[in-house]
Amino acid sequence: MKCLCAGYHHIHDERFSVDRPDGSGDWLLLIVKTPAVFCIDGEEIHTKAGTYIIFPLHAPLRYSADGGEYIDDWLHFFPDEEDMRLFRELEIPLNKPVHIGDVNAASAIMRNICFEFYSAHQKRNEIVSLYLRMMLYKFNEQMIFHYSDTFLTETKYMQSLLWIRESIFRWPEQEWNADFFADELGISRSRFQHLYTTAFGSTMMQDIIDSRIQRSCELLTSTDSRIEDIAEACGYGSVSHFVKLFREKTGITPAVFRKNKGRQNKT
Repeated sequence: MKCLCAGYHHIHDERFSVDRPDGSGDWLLLIVKTPAVFCIDGEEIHTKAGTYIIFPLHAPLRYSADGGEYIDDWLHFFPDEEDMRLFRELEIPLNKPVHIGDVNAASAIMRNICFEFYSAHQKRNEIVSLYLRMMLYKFNEQMIFHYSDTFLTETKYMQSLLWIRESIFRWPEQEWNADFFADELGISRSRFQHLYTTAFGSTMMQDIIDSRIQRSCELLTSTDSRIEDIAEACGYGSVSHFVKLFREKTGITPAVFRKNKGRQNKT
């Protein structure tokens, strides 16, 4: 990737607008932290805060604030072959606003891109390229699982909490129990749940579901096992319950997910 310029957390008033019918002469990635209006193919699209969009070369740029201040991060760049491969592999939409909600992690990556690009570091271009690819993976994960970003908060229980979370993601098929962990730490159930959520930005149950759906995605694409067997291997005795949770997390059923991934592998 060749980075041309980048910006982090730029703030504009309600009069802000961009109108470049022929584009900017490069690719543009926006992380928009406030409501905005995009005009794409003649359609006016109102977006919520926490949206990103990638405009390819020559795509018209028409967007503005939506009744209040406008805040965004931005990156002007030219992708290389590896970037293009990732766009396809991760199914990153182009010229289409994508709402992912919490953009803190992606924005932190953009801040690091600015730090590296506007420096005398000898390997700044290579580092910026790696940061962009990291951001694409982050976009893909949040589009699939719709989870909130993780915010680590130090407490005296952090080492134990990290081990608990690691266990949940390493062995998702286990029947994890908040009461058990609370007893291990010598605290009440409510105290444990509060510490866990404060440390990771998600509840223990949310992480259990995420870990199981993540494992099921791996099994669906790497094995020919029946959906029933995959559900059991991921800790679900009820196939219908597994399918319901999978659909809530990914937007599609396990069977459709497997079919789509199989089709991608053949292309």
